[in-house]
Amino acid sequence: MVKHNWKLADKGIWEFRHEDRHFTFSKLLCWVAVDRAIKISELIHPEKSVEKWSALRVEIYDDIMENAWSETKQAFTQSYHSEHLDASVLLMEYYGFIDAKNPKFVKTVKAIEAELMHEGLLYRYKNEDDFGLPSSSFTVCTFWFINSLYKIGEKEKSKKLFDELLSYSNHLGLFSEDIDFSSKHLLGNFPQAYSHLALIDNALNFNS
Repeated sequence: MVKHNWKLADKGIWEFRHEDRHFTFSKLLCWVAVDRAIKISELIHPEKSVEKWSALRVEIYDDIMENAWSETKQAFTQSYHSEHLDASVLLMEYYGFIDAKNPKFVKTVKAIEAELMHEGLLYRYKNEDDFGLPSSSFTVCTFWFINSLYKIGEKEKSKKLFDELLSYSNHLGLFSEDIDFSSKHLLGNFPQAYSHLALIDNALNFNS
């Protein structure tokens, strides 16, 4: 249960192997689990109280807002009390945790662009992991960034990046897990499902 486990450190979305940390994205998904449980309960059994769940949702929210924000970076960071940026925190808005116009989210998008954007593609993070320093772009992360740009109001810029990213697909319009920054060659698992799910989300933005 989320109630009994959300305070525990873990390996995070990227499965860091050498240590457990309080990853911001992990805490976010704990909040999402409780938030969606509340919303489902309100639809199915509106007469039943979900006060205990509501209190837990607030507790997790407050914990993230207090511990994941870096005044130094002016951004939500990869893990609590860290100075490392991570593309996964861009999903805070996507999951409804924070409004796109919230100054902290806007600053996070800008900080990630400044630090993780390279050659029109996004690093998922730049801190050293179990395999050394990251050397290629994680495709889904660039789509997440494009979506975030759109949401904070930079629609023209996001559309330009979207069109550029589409040009890096293969002749069937498919994407892999990674893209090489310089050559734009497709790397890693192919085709990668979540790369295409993020592509669809982006396309829906521009079709709205």
